[in-house]
Amino acid sequence: MGIFSGVSYLFFDAGIISWDFLLTLANLVRRKRRIGHVTPAGHPGYGGHWPEYRPPMETDSRCSCPALNAMANHGIISRSGRGISFVELKYHIRATYNFSSTFCSYMPHFASRILKRSYSEDTFDLEELDQHNAIEHDASLLRLDSALEPNQSKKHVPFIEELLAAATGKDKNGNRVITTKGLSRIVGKRRAVARAVNKEFSLSFFHKIFSSTKASTLVTIFGGRVDHLHSFLLEERLPEGWESRIRDPHGMTLLTFNKTILAVEFGVREMDWAEAARDAAEHGTASAQV
Repeated sequence: MGIFSGVSYLFFDAGIISWDFLLTLANLVRRKRRIGHVTPAGHPGYGGHWPEYRPPMETDSRCSCPALNAMANHGIISRSGRGISFVELKYHIRATYNFSSTFCSYMPHFASRILKRSYSEDTFDLEELDQHNAIEHDASLLRLDSALEPNQSKKHVPFIEELLAAATGKDKNGNRVITTKGLSRIVGKRRAVARAVNKEFSLSFFHKIFSSTKASTLVTIFGGRVDHLHSFLLEERLPEGWESRIRDPHGMTLLTFNKTILAVEFGVREMDWAEAARDAAEHGTASAQV
């Protein structure tokens, strides 16, 4: 990375942080979006009516992120998962999940940096996001480590079923929900067991935070609801009638999101799963990670 690129990234990141702070303040004083109108009019999913779901074909490109895969499966972005514009992705993430414009700007810019592409001019395929220890990392909640399963678009169903079964809470309507505390517990187990089974295991502090970030979308954007997460995680499909649980007019900002992310990360206790890790190491198989 050249010195001029580094300086431009620094100014961009500083601008994002400043703008995000202002959006967070604006969300505090403006009225929330009405239920049923979180997805903007004119965008796929308005009123909970999502475009036709089609499972991916063998030739389609997918990645380890169910949120991006779901958009491709519904045709919100390229159904093939190929030739996706960083600029257009920003708009579609914003409208589909109601993340803030700052979050939706930062993430595609970050991806373009990782892939060494031009944000404004280039495109990418979803599978390209799965460079190991870039965005993709070990101890995923949904997938085996890349050393055990190189195809990171392949879901590990036992992990997902265990995650959904860990739901201990209920929302005001009586729906089963995964709580932040429950997420921390399952994240801790995945890290402890993956560390024991995968001889190539690595997880930097940055990737720990990234891991908790992805986990936190389940209790923010989806409200932790098991019935919605079932189709989202197992089929990478947005349920009919679903809309983001974030109703802030400017979407969920980075600052607001960080409260949940840090709560998940600081609640992780790998040592609580020492026995499970030992059992997994003794078996020495991927199934022992469950």
